Amino acid sequence: MTNVQETIPDALEGEVAAALTWFNANEDERFEVTGILDPEAALGSAGPRDLRLVLCGGDRCEQRSFRVDGRPGAWDVTLLDEAPAPDDAAPAPELDPPPGARRGWLDRELARHPFVLLVFYRGFW
Repeated sequence: MTNVQETIPDALEGEVAAALTWFNANEDERFEVTGILDPEAALGSAGPRDLRLVLCGGDRCEQRSFRVDGRPGAWDVTLLDEAPAPDDAAPAPELDPPPGARRGWLDRELARHPFVLLVFYRGFW
C-alpha cells in the first residue's frame, strides 16, 4: 500500500527542494510540495534517489516522480516517465492532495464570490 506523508524527511529536503525548483522552472504557476509517497523507499536507496512527490499550485495538484542525483548545490534532476493507469482503475484516495494543498484557497474564493459551493464525492476532492 502506498504511504503518503505530508512532512518531508530531513534527509530528503535537499533533493526535494531541487526537484521542486527544477519543476517550477518549466511551469507557469508556482507549485509547492504537499506530500511525498513512500519516503522510506527513497531513503533506502544509495546513489540517485527516486522521489514521488505531490505538487500543488493554482487549482491543480499532480503526483510527479523525479530522479535526483548529485550533491547540494549541484543536483541533477530528471522527470521519470510514469506508466499510465488502467482505464478501469480508480485513483487511490490516498493520492488526493493532503489537507495543506488548498491552504488559503477558500479564503481567496470567498473574497471573489458571495458564496462557494463545495461538493465532495466518495472522499475525492
